[in-house]
Amino acid sequence: MKRILVALLAVAALSAALPVSAAGLTVVPEGNRHAEQPKIPGASVRRTRAGRTTFDDKYDKIRDLLATDKKLIAKIKATAADYGIEPIHMIGAIVGEHTYNVDAYDRLQTYYVKAAAYAGNSFRFGYGDESIKDFVARPEFDKCDDFDDSYKLWTCRENVWEKAFRDRVVGGKSYPDNRFSAVFFQPFFAGQTFGLGQVNPLTALMLSDMVAKTSGYPQLDENKAAAVYDAIMDPDKSLAYMAANIRRSIDDYKTIAGVDISRNPGITATLYNTGGSAQRAAALRARGGLPEENYYGWLVNDKLAELRSLL
Repeated sequence: MKRILVALLAVAALSAALPVSAAGLTVVPEGNRHAEQPKIPGASVRRTRAGRTTFDDKYDKIRDLLATDKKLIAKIKATAADYGIEPIHMIGAIVGEHTYNVDAYDRLQTYYVKAAAYAGNSFRFGYGDESIKDFVARPEFDKCDDFDDSYKLWTCRENVWEKAFRDRVVGGKSYPDNRFSAVFFQPFFAGQTFGLGQVNPLTALMLSDMVAKTSGYPQLDENKAAAVYDAIMDPDKSLAYMAANIRRSIDDYKTIAGVDISRNPGITATLYNTGGSAQRAAALRARGGLPEENYYGWLVNDKLAELRSLL
């Protein structure tokens, strides 16, 4: 009982000491909440071993790419300014993705070449013989049609998937126990993301309106899969979707949880890795306290001084 009381007093003392912005938001300070890095998922470990490399080597590779590519750094700064975020948040997301999920290419031009390989290809989003167009026309999704904002529309559709279709048999058809993005938006193989920012197609569709308004790129259409892949694989466009993703996370935490995460790149990197910023902000509001970084965000905060020097 005494231990519980001490713990509660410690939490209360921490909360009282937290800075509060002029807007009344709780400001998350820089740094990690965890003294040691949280456990890295097995899938990331296996993927790295299969590539006969290490996390340290992959980190060094993406850091060196950023350090030597002044053109890319200039684009990151310009894009971050367009979306009203600090460029260190984009650096953190790129470093996290290429340390734990993929290997960095040797230079930015390689990303352009890789993106060009998909241009004009004929493929579609769907599951088996059911296209995404036919799937979201089901009556279960009718309530989502009230939304004309791409983020709210696709968030609604994702929620319907989770509640009505995931791991269920509907109309005689069995649907897998997996994420909406993995089941319907991976025409090549499940779990794959692409490009400099490793954005998945569903995330791009969600952010389409923000990117169109801010960067002027065409709005995306789920029935034109090749155009979606062009958006997430072309480095220039991919940077816009990265920045929009981070902007959305910051805004969700402000409006839903009353928490300002804009000063902690490890938290924004964590959300870039996990997704679901609105749901996670709601959970934080319910339980109170501060958001915590995962293994991915922990690295970003741990290397923050070095990463800031790249800018």
